[in-house]
Amino acid sequence: MNAVSDIPFDRAAAESLLAFWADAGVDACFEDAPVDRTYVPPLALKAVARATASVVVPQDTAGSAEEARRLASACRTLDELAAAVAAFEGCPLREMGARQSVFARGNPTAPVLIIGEGPGAEEDAQGEPFVGKAGQLLDRMIAAAGLTDRVFITNTVFWCPPGNRTPTPAEQAISAPFVERAFALLKPKVVLLLGAAASKSVLRTEDGIMKLRGEWREWRLPEGDVSAPALPTLHPAFLLRQPQAKRVVWSDMLNLAARLDAPDIINP
Repeated sequence: MNAVSDIPFDRAAAESLLAFWADAGVDACFEDAPVDRTYVPPLALKAVARATASVVVPQDTAGSAEEARRLASACRTLDELAAAVAAFEGCPLREMGARQSVFARGNPTAPVLIIGEGPGAEEDAQGEPFVGKAGQLLDRMIAAAGLTDRVFITNTVFWCPPGNRTPTPAEQAISAPFVERAFALLKPKVVLLLGAAASKSVLRTEDGIMKLRGEWREWRLPEGDVSAPALPTLHPAFLLRQPQAKRVVWSDMLNLAARLDAPDIINP
């Protein structure tokens, strides 16, 4: 017999111990091997993506984008722009289960504009971008880089896509006039683009995020002579799945902070 089997079993003591742990909030026991209960198999993620990828409402993209441009151009403040976004009915995402528009959060006079791809379920519920786990990670990185209160955060679309899928280029094109107007009103010194979808939409490129990441590009509007250096980096949601990539994003954050505080910012 081993030492464990020599110990007499006390059922009452065992039940008392289990009750104690249950009261403390423990709802699972240890198993023979560690289990990551937050892990979602890639095949399951792909299945969800396939199931929701077809949820796209046919839309007059050109007409909706033109209406968005008309509404956006009439806005003289970011508050007016937020109201215009909330009233805009031309984006098909609005009718796909989204609760409300999710425009922006942060300092309306910030020197840094941060753009992600689109709101998720928690953002849809709270009405602000980047408030879920990915947003909390983003906030920690912003604070660590000394950029707290120096950022204004928005997305390429303002309604939550069904199944939290990536917004389509057509959906981004419809919302682009509002994003561009935010850029024109804010006139940031630098722009941080989070992930492939945001980088491709804003920079109008087909380059992948691994090619774009860490390289300064110029974002220049066709009207108004508004431009700023833009830095693509990995999306915080990706970092939650691949924590080892935090090192390169931290390098990008430091790069952005250094450029922001340089005596003269020269567009690339």
